[in-house]
Amino acid sequence: MNKLSLITTAGIFIILLASCGGNTSSSNQPAAKLSGEDIYKKTCITCHLPKGEGLPGTFPPLAKSDFLANRESVIKQVLKGNIGEQVVNGTKYNSVMPAQPLGDEEVALVLTYVYSNFGNSGAPVTAAEVKALRSKL
Repeated sequence: MNKLSLITTAGIFIILLASCGGNTSSSNQPAAKLSGEDIYKKTCITCHLPKGEGLPGTFPPLAKSDFLANRESVIKQVLKGNIGEQVVNGTKYNSVMPAQPLGDEEVALVLTYVYSNFGNSGAPVTAAEVKALRSKL
């Protein structure tokens, strides 16, 4: 990785840490009941934008996203974040997604919202599903 790429990646990471995610609760403690849409607006909208379209060349779309086909990868990315290249809908993205400080129920709610909006169709994500994966990480 050249020096400019490293500096750019570090800068994006710092910006994301400052702007993405708001800790709506501690890791496994339920917060006041928020909807998946509320959590999306607090946690995801900065990078993935209001309609899930993402930012071309920087942040991948959630709208009609082929990445959503692998539920385990989707949940893992929300829990652990991601640094590096990803291909979504045939386009390469190389950016940073920080781990989101959300409890199991919040992850389930926000992902169920994503799976049922933005032109996506997928089964609801359950808190038990998130908890089971979190215990493996």
